[in-house]
Amino acid sequence: MAFPQPKPQAPQLPRHLHKTIDCQQGAVRAVRFNADGNYLLSCGSDKSLKLWSVTRGTLLKTYSGHGYEVLDADGSYDNSQICSCSSDKTVILWDVASGQVTRKLRGHMGKVNCVRFNDEASVMLSGSIDGTVRCWDTRSRRFEPIQVLDESRDGISSLKLVEHELLTGSVDGRVRHYDLRMGQLHVDFIGSPITCVCFSQDGQCTLSSTLDSTLRLLDKNTGEMLGEYTGHQNKSYKMDCSLSNKDTHVVSCSEDGHVYYWDLVEGSVALKLPVGKGVVQSLSFHQTEPLLLTATEGQVQVWGGEPPETSEEDATET
Repeated sequence: MAFPQPKPQAPQLPRHLHKTIDCQQGAVRAVRFNADGNYLLSCGSDKSLKLWSVTRGTLLKTYSGHGYEVLDADGSYDNSQICSCSSDKTVILWDVASGQVTRKLRGHMGKVNCVRFNDEASVMLSGSIDGTVRCWDTRSRRFEPIQVLDESRDGISSLKLVEHELLTGSVDGRVRHYDLRMGQLHVDFIGSPITCVCFSQDGQCTLSSTLDSTLRLLDKNTGEMLGEYTGHQNKSYKMDCSLSNKDTHVVSCSEDGHVYYWDLVEGSVALKLPVGKGVVQSLSFHQTEPLLLTATEGQVQVWGGEPPETSEEDATET
């Protein structure tokens, strides 16, 4: 006889504080998991980029080379390289082990808000307030971009890249979906300035956050709106949004010191997580596990689905 199947467990939401890291690099502008989720990158207003252990909360390396505050960073698939961007209008490619600058790329006419590697880390894409996305070859010695996407009518606030598909969000209120292999562009007009865009884990939907304190879930291929999520505050700041590791919940920063989780299907607030007194400006959701990073003021918090196993004494590291 067949045993009955176990009931599927409800998805765990990261709600338990595991670590608080005092980054000591001014305001943390962005926090990012690396490719395998064992390390995190923090981008500081003091011009520095720092690499930390997620589990231990210890500082592993500091990367100095930008001339102004660092706004975004991304790690390569093999953890050997980091790319970062800054208000100094440059994009830097770093060697992780040595901490040295491999390439410093100039070409944007204003601050660079977002940067990402492609899957093989052979290309970096950077989006700027100048309204362009520039594609840089990481393996050549050329200092000019191999491609410039200039369809946006205002600054690029966010970009995501999965295989040959690029998603950009712009202050002009439009989400642009590029199929780089086919040379096709699909535009969805949202209206309000866009602060963050991302793909769902299954690649079928796009999520965008806007300065009218609303998140919208769209069908990637048709542009049909599948869901709207409200309740948080986002009227002034560029903030991150994401989908949970199993696409069950929508997650967003908020200007009221909380992170909000919504049920993807129902659209209702599932959890309002208190993070701090200031604006929660950045977050990063682990790709496979219920782990969340948040950044508020000068600190980064690590949240998990289960209560931490360690004692309270080592909850805060510097």
